[in-house]
Amino acid sequence: MTTTTVETRARADGGDAWRRRGAILLFVGPFFALFLAVIVAPLAYAVYLSLFAEKSSGLGFGGAETVFVGLGNYLDTLKDRAFTDGFLVILGYCVLYIPLMIGGALTLALLLDSGLARFGRFFQAALFMPHIVPGVIAGLIWLYLYLPGISPIVDLLGEADFLDGRNVLGAVVNIALWEWIGYNMIIYFAALQAIPAEVVEAARMDGAGTARIAWSVKIPMIRGAVVTTVLFTIIGSLQLFTEPTVLDNVSDGIVSTWTPNMYAYNQAFGNNDIGQAGAASILLALLAAVLSYAVTKWGNRR
Repeated sequence: MTTTTVETRARADGGDAWRRRGAILLFVGPFFALFLAVIVAPLAYAVYLSLFAEKSSGLGFGGAETVFVGLGNYLDTLKDRAFTDGFLVILGYCVLYIPLMIGGALTLALLLDSGLARFGRFFQAALFMPHIVPGVIAGLIWLYLYLPGISPIVDLLGEADFLDGRNVLGAVVNIALWEWIGYNMIIYFAALQAIPAEVVEAARMDGAGTARIAWSVKIPMIRGAVVTTVLFTIIGSLQLFTEPTVLDNVSDGIVSTWTPNMYAYNQAFGNNDIGQAGAASILLALLAAVLSYAVTKWGNRR
């Protein structure tokens, strides 16, 4: 092989490599551009805002000026009981919501996959339909169903008050379940449809019944889907905002700082304290990152 031939082949291989890199960049470039614009840039700006605060000059008679406070906003936020108490609300919400959500969606998906439920397509669409409704509209629908004197449900149950301090957490959980259980059910049902039929047939030939197949064969084989939905549900729980905000004006059990997300919103738009709102948002994002890592590590264990 001559030197000219070797050089020509090397240039051709180099050109192919550049074309492959260009194709990769063409496909992943828009994603990274959106990721930087929608995720990284707002996060960086929130970090920047969290390092500053508005301080009045003199004895308070002068105009406010923006000063660098470093981690002062973070310390003030962590000392604020209104912020830390919001996590107790989130904890109670997760204790109620996550088992009901995951268990309910998984049960519905297994029933539809087993063929025991008639009109499966209809029930899939009917259960998924509430997820199409925007969160604010869902909150308003259930607000009507919770209000005494207006709701047919409350009138039927008599003295039931879903919006008092003792019951309002359950009322919020109920709205979230109505919105999201069908969404998670579809994810599980799609994963169940991907299980090879011969695996289920082998278990049935070994004498396993429907319940045994569901528990010992199907659920372990869709573990990845379950872990994913648990992760998304935890992150969504930390971001709880829309449903309690809708109920805030009519419930004595919900205040403007009921959840950490509501606290950040109130600091920004109620108290005009952008720095502390940014600090609260960053702390919430860090907690979400830590929990995401923990759930992912747990899910990757064999």
